[in-house]
Amino acid sequence: MSSRRLAVWVRPGAARPAVGGVRDDGTSSLLIVAVRERAIDGAATEAVLVAVASAVGVKRGQVHLISGFTSRAKILEIDQVPPDFDERIDALRGELP
Repeated sequence: MSSRRLAVWVRPGAARPAVGGVRDDGTSSLLIVAVRERAIDGAATEAVLVAVASAVGVKRGQVHLISGFTSRAKILEIDQVPPDFDERIDALRGELP
């Protein structure tokens, strides 16, 4: 197992939390992560880390924010990814939140 980076687009204040779908920002495709929490005092970012950990099947402590501390576009690093990580991400990219 190794670590992998994942680009995400955060939708804070969503009616329903969800991980799925893609947002194309012109240079890359970002996995959409919708969370109920607002972007106040890092609450939305923490919710994103928890949601992504759950969606890819790892513990919360294995998901780290690398960049995008104050942006909706974030880069996460996931430690010890499971063997089916790529399949999980492909499936999530195909779902609409």
